Amino acid sequence: MYSHTTIGANDLARASGFYDAVLAPLGLEVRFSDESIIGWGLPGGRPQFLVVHPFDGRDPSPGNGSMIALLASKRSLVDACYAAALEQGGTDEGGPGLRPHYHRNYYGAYFRDLDGNKICIVSHHTE
Repeated sequence: MYSHTTIGANDLARASGFYDAVLAPLGLEVRFSDESIIGWGLPGGRPQFLVVHPFDGRDPSPGNGSMIALLASKRSLVDACYAAALEQGGTDEGGPGLRPHYHRNYYGAYFRDLDGNKICIVSHHTE
């Protein structure tokens, strides 16, 4: 349904360390990187999650009401990504758990990255 998602960061080296740790449990690795952009994707695949320093040169800012949700194949991966985010300095926006008001198997965790972008890791699978 989508090609890729892009969020902004003030410091790409800092963002790289953060997302390397957070995305590793999902099997995502850096597929492309230069001085202005880093892209993670599945091994052998194209980058689908991109972090950039904005091309207009201004500071990045998270959108009000914006959130990126990344899919995990099982609940333990949600837990692992969330723990890595907090260990790397991210802030809690809602710990791992079932959210039955979305649907009975919605297991998600929410955090903000080092630049304030809101990220969700979610599994829709039963355990």
